[in-house]
Amino acid sequence: MSDNLKVPTMASYLAEGKQPEVLFWVGCAGSFDDRAKKITKAFVKILNNINVDFAVLGTEEGCTGDPAKRAGNEFLFQMQAMTNIEVLNAYEVKKIVTACPHCFNTIKNEYPALGGKYEVIHHTQFLKQLLNEGRLKVEGGKYKGKKITFHDPCYLGRANGEYEAPRDLLRKLEVELVEMKSCKSKGLCCGAGGAQMFKDAEKGDKEVNIHRTEQAVEVKPEVIAAGCPFCNTMMTDGVKNKEKQDEIEVLDVVEMIANADDL
Repeated sequence: MSDNLKVPTMASYLAEGKQPEVLFWVGCAGSFDDRAKKITKAFVKILNNINVDFAVLGTEEGCTGDPAKRAGNEFLFQMQAMTNIEVLNAYEVKKIVTACPHCFNTIKNEYPALGGKYEVIHHTQFLKQLLNEGRLKVEGGKYKGKKITFHDPCYLGRANGEYEAPRDLLRKLEVELVEMKSCKSKGLCCGAGGAQMFKDAEKGDKEVNIHRTEQAVEVKPEVIAAGCPFCNTMMTDGVKNKEKQDEIEVLDVVEMIANADDL
């Protein structure tokens, strides 16, 4: 990573005989996808700015196995999961934060049965914790008064019941938060979950991400806020399909916080 970001590894902490407050699980999208890398960097900038003691696994981090499991390859999932669990347990990791709801859901709910028991939180939940503890300040800045709608990621919302953390952060940015007609527990998938991100579309009248983007565009937002790299890709592609596409941005909540603070 460039931009003078401080990203220590668990190996470097171990060498010093120390343990970070939290392990940042970057995930495949946040590591390799050019758009999602910006979300990773924005999150690291925030953590660096407020001196949060965190580390990453670096090259020791493997895919959580979420796409393999959702696609029906349980054998591959268990191989990937066990490899990660061995690494995490060797480092005696207790608390994991990730910007990907797919990684979040898999490590939180599916790793315990394989011997991987950790406190796992989504990056918006972690920032909310820091806000509550007075360690993070979030103010309006460039988004103050702007009309924003938040797209609930399936694996954060309906699968794990977290709807408020991202919205609370957005409210702190003093935006005008407007809800789509399908939101929270009635939220609509962006179309990338269940390993659909990696397969060709099936026959039908309309792509799911186009349908979801239309719901977002209906409320006339200036920004569609997301909390998942897959959702970000799908909503961005959806916006590109629409007229006046240049008038709507798709941004992760952490990017908005980093931008508002001009980090």
